[in-house]
Amino acid sequence: MTNNNQPNHKIIKSKDFTADKAWAALDIANMNGTSIRLHWTDKPYKWHINDGDEVFAVLDGVVNMHYKENDETRTAELNTGDIFYAGIGTEHVAHPVGAARILVIEKAGSE
Repeated sequence: MTNNNQPNHKIIKSKDFTADKAWAALDIANMNGTSIRLHWTDKPYKWHINDGDEVFAVLDGVVNMHYKENDETRTAELNTGDIFYAGIGTEHVAHPVGAARILVIEKAGSE
């Protein structure tokens, strides 16, 4: 057991988290190579494919998640409390409708 005078817990009020640029993140934890980050954004991300699984949970706001399935682009509206799972190879891009706060759980170092 290591005690470096740092608490071994965190309380994060996600609705209080803001940032000075889109997709800025608050690192919450890294568990065995899996990162858990809270993102704030008011602008779309970019089309991408993660090299691992990704869980994308909308904590506040609305996000239109565009993804490709069988060479077709589809869109799912994600509201507060909704979750999008992107398996390896799922090409996707998030477009917030206004400001949004999103919890992203993915392989550390993923885009």
